[in-house]
Amino acid sequence: MSGGNNGSEKVEWPELLGVPATPAVSKIRRDRPDVNVVVLPDQTPVPIGFNSKRVRVFYDSQQPGALVANIPMVG
Repeated sequence: MSGGNNGSEKVEWPELLGVPATPAVSKIRRDRPDVNVVVLPDQTPVPIGFNSKRVRVFYDSQQPGALVANIPMVG
């Protein structure tokens, strides 16, 4: 899925689901150096609100390896 700049900017990373959080963050930063990547344990409460310059990466805090638990997306 794409968005912004005539559909050229990536807005979600389904391929990172189940990948360790550290390389997932690196991939997002390579794809979108203009966004702030925030890494959080899954089920962490976060404020409601869309931010086009933020990607939250939630990882599974109950399993070894800190694997990405939700599809990272801009917002």
